[in-house]
This record gives sequence, C-alpha cells and structure tokens, in this order.
Amino acid sequence: MKKLTPTLVWCLWSSNCHTGFNVVLPPFQGKRPLNNKVRKTQKKERSLCPAVLSHFDQQYSEELGDLWTFARAVLLDPGSWQYGIMLNRFSALPDITQILQSQGFLALLPQTHISQLLCNGSSTVSYSKNKPGKDNLLSCHCTSKGPPEVSDFLPDITCHALSQNSQSKPSLTLSNTSLQCYIHSSPLRFPSQAHRPGQLKQYYLLNAASLLPVLALQVRDGDKILDLCSAPGGKAIAIMQSATPELLCCNEPDPHRRDWLSKTLDSFLPSSLNSRVVVSAQDGQSFGQREAGFYDKVLVDAPCSNDRSWLYSSHSQQVEQRLIDRALLPELQAQLLRSALYAVRPGGVVVYSTCTLSSFENYAVVETVLKDFPEAEPEDLWEEIAISLEKYFKFSSHPGYSQLYPDPSLLTENNVSTYHHRLGILVVPHPGKTWGPMFLSRIRRRE
Repeated sequence: MKKLTPTLVWCLWSSNCHTGFNVVLPPFQGKRPLNNKVRKTQKKERSLCPAVLSHFDQQYSEELGDLWTFARAVLLDPGSWQYGIMLNRFSALPDITQILQSQGFLALLPQTHISQLLCNGSSTVSYSKNKPGKDNLLSCHCTSKGPPEVSDFLPDITCHALSQNSQSKPSLTLSNTSLQCYIHSSPLRFPSQAHRPGQLKQYYLLNAASLLPVLALQVRDGDKILDLCSAPGGKAIAIMQSATPELLCCNEPDPHRRDWLSKTLDSFLPSSLNSRVVVSAQDGQSFGQREAGFYDKVLVDAPCSNDRSWLYSSHSQQVEQRLIDRALLPELQAQLLRSALYAVRPGGVVVYSTCTLSSFENYAVVETVLKDFPEAEPEDLWEEIAISLEKYFKFSSHPGYSQLYPDPSLLTENNVSTYHHRLGILVVPHPGKTWGPMFLSRIRRRE
C-alpha cells in the first residue's frame, strides 16, 4: 500500500481547513480605526472540478441521503458561505462588539460573568491598565492558594480561576468559556487583518464549525494540552481564548506549515504566554509513544480530504492524484488518533476532528481505533453540542450506516442512532447554516 509521505500530506492539507476558502478583502492599513461597515463576501471565479463533484455525488448521496442535496448546493455556491469572527481576548477591542451587534452579528456562545468564575472565594481579582506599549492590554490577575500562576490577560470581564482542579471531569456548559465568536445569518465578514510583528490582531476569521472540537475538548485552566496537527493554528488560538492552560504544545512537522503556525500564534498571543505555548516538530504518528500519558487533553484535527477546497481543484493531474490518495487517508488518520490516545493520561480526553463529510475518514476511523484501545470510551456529544447549538448548525444524525456495518439489520434504529452519536457528530452545510463540514468525536481514556 502506498504510504503518505510528509510532502504528500502537505499537498493534501495545504488549504486552510479552519477558515475554508479564504476570500481576502483589503486588510487594515496603519492605525486606521476599525470600520463599522462589513461587506458581503465577493464571489470569486473558481474552477469547479467535475471529477471531484462526481466522486462526492456518488459517495455522499449514499451516506447523507437528502442532506447531500442541500450540502451540495451550499458547497457549489461560495458566495453563500458564512464566516465567524472569533475575538482575541488578548488584544484591545475598542467598540468592536458594538459594531458587530449593530450589523446584526450575534454571539455564538453565551458569555460568563466574572463573578461566576471566581475560585470560590480563594482568589483575588484585580484589573489594571498596562503601560502604553505594543499590546495595550487589560490584564486580569488571579491568585489562589495553589502555586503562583502568570497573569491571565482578558479584555472583557471574564476570568477563569487558575486554582481549578485540572484533574476533575466537569461536564461542559457552553457558557463556561471566555471564547467569543460572532456570526451572521448572511455571508458578511470583516476585512482580514494583516500580520504585523509585535502587534496583536483583534479577531480571527473562520468557519464557526471549527470551534466545536475546541468546545468538546472542555479546556480548563491548568490543563496540559496537545494540539497534534496544529497548523495553521486556528484551533490553538481558540484553545487559548477558552482558558489558560499550564501548557499548550502545538505540533506541526512540516516546516512550511510550522512557519504559518508560528506566525498565527505571534499574531494573537502576547509574549507573556511564551512559556506556556510551545511549537513542536515531531511526527504526529509517533508523538504519543514518546510522551505517553503526559497530556490531560489532546486535539487531533487530522489531515483530511477537505471538501470545500477539493471541489475547486484546478489541475486535472492533481485531482487524479488526490482521488487516489483519498483512499489512503483513513490509515494516516487512525495512526494519528492512536498516537493521541497514547499521549493522553488515564482519565483524560482526546477529540478527533476533520473537515470532510466522508464517513470513511470520520466514523470509520474512530470505530477502527476503538477496537485497538479497550481502555478508550467514546462519549456522546449529541445533547452536549448538537442540541445546544442546533439553532446555528445543521447536524447529521444519519451517517452512512452501510459503509460501517456488514449487517446493519443487526442493530435496532435506536441502537444505531445512539451508537453513532457516541462515535461522533457531523456538521453538514445547509442553506442559512452554511458552516462545516466538520466532524468531531470525543474519546475518554479510562482511569
């Protein structure tokens, strides 16, 4: 069987899975104030690939049924794609929330007031303006009875208690996060902000569905977190918006993508967090064996056949090779997931995600790896994520059963539904809810 080399993986994964097809508008220049006008995404001429579309039609019509009809319409109309705006809590945000709200943007997640996040009376919280400088941040200093921690920078009045026990297993409440993302029912977005060394960006443009794996990760202050396939860095930034981990290791073996990752981190995180956020260059397939049981949480945002970009592959030779390589991706994805399960401590969790609709790269990969790890247990995300956010996202509850089971008749309808919910949930692009594709699965390693 042909092996996926690092060069080939780079070719497969060269598009920005976090943001989808990036329609770049003019960036801000100099210190021009934030414009309070957002623009509709301009529909750029794209070269649709009939071979890839035919391949998708054959596979996804079987796996998704009627849902593919709607997803197909969205994927073939880039002008309809919606964009989320994730705010950077480490940067000054003058009037940006008011501007977004005035344009009809809504907060995807409810925000928690500072009083709900105090350390049960054991922490003291003080706010002070930084001295004038390149970051110009408002800092929140939290102290507790535990070991001293560095300041947690927050431009809003939200703060996580650093004394929280990272070994606990709290159930996710979507309000228990300082992560802020604004979305609009129409395909509106702010202009991209250019990278400038020494200056922090105010926001990150992304496909809002890419935040769901981070929510499923249940990030808490003091966690040791591994982002196994980290570039270009959108999910790493979202992790740091959600809490202040003791360590976030962002792993990326490819040097070109690692440079991209480093630039993203530099654009959004202050230098005071340099000791907490490190960039690694290890092979993700063997990472877990080298650092077995060290991490509380591991994110595997795996290389995949990115449906949004693959539909617009421009070179026929590239398309032919991609369709051949697509069949090899599940082997790589399964090895990455195995590596993550080695890296996580007993009681910790691994979240596996892709930005493809393919059941071969999603449910089947999770099911294959679970057979090799009896100590790993999938957790149902349907009520926790899908029910909580069904107002904004279209979730599939009927993946391609025939692709995963030799005899689906052996399972009742309720058992099939429950089992697939435990394997993972899938965001399917839908008119008015154009987010995705995004698959996510959470697996806990038993203690």
